[in-house]
Amino acid sequence: MKIVLNGHDHAAAAGATVATLLDQLGLGGRKVAVEVNQEVVPRSRHGEHVLAEGDRVEIIHAIGGG
Repeated sequence: MKIVLNGHDHAAAAGATVATLLDQLGLGGRKVAVEVNQEVVPRSRHGEHVLAEGDRVEIIHAIGGG
């Protein structure tokens, strides 16, 4: 299925969850914030939030500095 990931078309497997998408992108276990269709998906729900055709997903990486 097609989703929009950070403004770009992206192919994702049917039934993919936020967690499987993060794993596919090599971001599993990293500190990221995820929005699907402009709603924040809490980390505790990444494994159960199933993506749908056309979803708009934004992934924001936490960057430390000082």
